Amino acid sequence: MSFQPNPGDEVVINDIAYTIGQHPAAPGLAYAQAGRQGIVYQLLPRNGSIHGAKALKVFFPKFRIPAMVYQSEHMESYSELPGLQVCKRDVLTPERNGALIGKHPDLLYAVLMPWVQGQTWFDVISDQRQLTAEESLKLARALAGTGSAMEQRGLAHCDMSAPNVMIPFFSEVENQGKMSAVELVDVEQMYGSKMDRPDALLAGSPGYAAHRTVHSGLWSSYADRFAGAVIIAEMLSWSDPVIVEKAWGESYFDQHEMQTVSERYYAMRESLEKRWGSKLSELFIRAWESHDLSSCPTFGEWYVALAAVDVHQANAVAAATAEEEGINPSEADVNLKKSSEPASETLNTQDGNRPQTPHSSDQEAVVNRLFLQARALEDEDKPAAALEVYRSLYHFIPHNSAMQMEVEAAIKELDAKLNPKEDTDKPVPVPFYRSKKFMISSAVLIVLLAGGVPTVKILADQAEVKQKEQQEATRLADIQAAEEAEAAKAAALKQQEEQEKQKAADAAKLDAEEKKKLAEAKQKAAEAKKKEEERKALQAKYDKQAKYEAFLVKQEQQKKEAAKRAEQEKYDKQAKYEAYLVWKKENDAKLAKQEAERKAAAEVKRQQQIAQKAALKKKRAQNVVTLIAHYNKTYNAQKGRKIENAESYARDFKNLYNTDAAYFKGVGKVAARMSAINKFLSNNSYTLPNL
Repeated sequence: MSFQPNPGDEVVINDIAYTIGQHPAAPGLAYAQAGRQGIVYQLLPRNGSIHGAKALKVFFPKFRIPAMVYQSEHMESYSELPGLQVCKRDVLTPERNGALIGKHPDLLYAVLMPWVQGQTWFDVISDQRQLTAEESLKLARALAGTGSAMEQRGLAHCDMSAPNVMIPFFSEVENQGKMSAVELVDVEQMYGSKMDRPDALLAGSPGYAAHRTVHSGLWSSYADRFAGAVIIAEMLSWSDPVIVEKAWGESYFDQHEMQTVSERYYAMRESLEKRWGSKLSELFIRAWESHDLSSCPTFGEWYVALAAVDVHQANAVAAATAEEEGINPSEADVNLKKSSEPASETLNTQDGNRPQTPHSSDQEAVVNRLFLQARALEDEDKPAAALEVYRSLYHFIPHNSAMQMEVEAAIKELDAKLNPKEDTDKPVPVPFYRSKKFMISSAVLIVLLAGGVPTVKILADQAEVKQKEQQEATRLADIQAAEEAEAAKAAALKQQEEQEKQKAADAAKLDAEEKKKLAEAKQKAAEAKKKEEERKALQAKYDKQAKYEAFLVKQEQQKKEAAKRAEQEKYDKQAKYEAYLVWKKENDAKLAKQEAERKAAAEVKRQQQIAQKAALKKKRAQNVVTLIAHYNKTYNAQKGRKIENAESYARDFKNLYNTDAAYFKGVGKVAARMSAINKFLSNNSYTLPNL
């Protein structure tokens, strides 16, 4: 019999009774959530309290793996880590739960685990729910802390995505115990040194999978780095209304945009830079431009950078943006607080209203801890692990400090030890995002964006787009050149250096020519007549008008596309509703049939009980007659002085009486006869009364 429970149905697992919870949005239906590997049902304790609720995950046949028992035993020790509460699991096996599995075969190797209250990050994105800066920072720190704790133990979730990230403090139910602000679910694909490789590997979820690895399965200690970077960036940016509005839908990025140059990528990068600082923006860029998962930033790097973030900077930027758009900052802040009031209250409760400590002290503590950890790994003769920690630490040490020089020396020494090179004098290519050219271009772009006149802003936006395209083309060329340089031999490197020198010379020549042309243009402009100046001004006016009209056409086209999408969503919802009505009709018929079968079975059982009661009544009546006969035989034998026979009859009476003493005690004088028999058996000189 398949497992299709109804709300209120009772399930007994390991001698503990639970009832199936009712879906809050669909009364009459079981509280169930479908995933890629199975369906999760909510189980409530018999007292009906939501605290202590359990989640029963029933797997689809493909994923009912016996090795789940071994895997869950090893996972239990990880349930003490923040964000991994669901690792406290109990697998239903034929040995311990044979009766239940025999009744519902679908429950074979099902998993019982804690029920995590709250929304998923998928729900937050889909509902376009804007967060406060404090909430964004709280979530990002919690996810980075969970990922860092997992990485330090060689663990990886291997399917980190918005549906698998729960947000407990967004729940209206007060969470009890040590509940993290972020909890991970669907941990069946978890990687660990003691875990068995799953038979079917997942390739990541759309919107969070690196496009270079999306076609292959993810199962390594680096599997969460790219997806984790995208989710942390989403959490930080979700206090920015511009980012929330630009979201693709179920995730911020469309899967086809992953690790490509797009409008959403530039918008998120700029939002991180403005609101949270350059360090977090650089970490996001490193992840986005990475060629493999191992080169993405570690969760430890994210955690250190987030520990140094000042939330007041994000609030100040939000207030300035609102003021530029003509919105009262105080009103915007009040509206945002109202929209996220339940989450803010829970956030304050979890923090315990503790005073904020300076972020610099938090960063210093984390830096010192990482430095000591790297030293310990070096002492344990683990150079590769120590090198990775040193590199993560290097980005967050003050420039020209004693620790920076010491860490830099340690990195060089370990790198030389692990990767001996024939020629160590070769220059190390500077990343594009740290080059002087990129910094100057960014500064010019910021100055252009600061203009206040709408028409100038339109021109600046278009210039910014062109400049971004040029910068991206240059960046791609630099990356390709760097890859060729690494793969080529010494001769190819030398040739590339000569080409770069030639390019620099050509650029200098072009710059000189441009300056010369500008000087000539200024001279001609000064010598130009008034008529020529009027013609240029009129032409500029026409150009501006044309650009503005093109902008209006683009806006109108976007409105039409939005209306078309809304109409399509309406049709999709109608189709889903009609499908639901068909399903409900079939389900109601099925339930009615089951109810009729249940009533018929109950009637058969009731008739059997009536027959059993009648048989018992008849047997008891016969036993009463037999008891009276035994007593009379005993009495007559005593009168005839046949004591041995009298004692035999007395023992028969007593044995029969004890088979149903509770009933015989209330029937006539049977109890009195029993009392007399007991006295006679204890003293055969006792004279039995004539009853």
